[in-house]
Amino acid sequence: MNNVETLNIRAAKPEDFKDVVPLMVQAMEELACAFANTNKVEDTYELFAHFFQKKENQYSFDHTLVYEEDGVVMGSITTYDGKLLPIYRKPFMEYIAEKYGVNDLVIEDETAPGEVYIDTVSVSPNYQGKGIGKKLIAAAMDEARVEGHEKIGLLVDFNNPNAKKLYLKLGFQSVGRKQLGDGDYEHLQLKL
Repeated sequence: MNNVETLNIRAAKPEDFKDVVPLMVQAMEELACAFANTNKVEDTYELFAHFFQKKENQYSFDHTLVYEEDGVVMGSITTYDGKLLPIYRKPFMEYIAEKYGVNDLVIEDETAPGEVYIDTVSVSPNYQGKGIGKKLIAAAMDEARVEGHEKIGLLVDFNNPNAKKLYLKLGFQSVGRKQLGDGDYEHLQLKL
């Protein structure tokens, strides 16, 4: 994720974990808690900080762009090539089984080969409504095009109609449903 460097958007660095992890968790909501076998959002931060600072996993800094103004990270987006999901997911699932005793979550593959997957996109509540999310998605789309991909996709919670409305305005279309943990999500995709 180093090809797209634009005004206020840059590649994440491992030390960004303190700013980005709460954004990732905010995007995942209950699913983050399920991964860490907890009901407290704050208890998930250690798990995602651990993986954000490493390479070769779905929550890595290496797949993340941040939106920053005056030294303040206001939003982030994490994407990766869908064909790499099995490789990126494996260390995460092994870790949560060992460290948190999570073995029985139903986690469908949320993406597939042929799609760049937006795993998380999130803007800090203090900075929402300023177009930061759209800018991050546009940067991810540009990056995907530069890399030669033809589709980009994401999941949106059926209980989040405002997010779906935004994605539909951007040109995403529904291509199916997925189950992650106890959540039911709509798979949206955009041809690049």
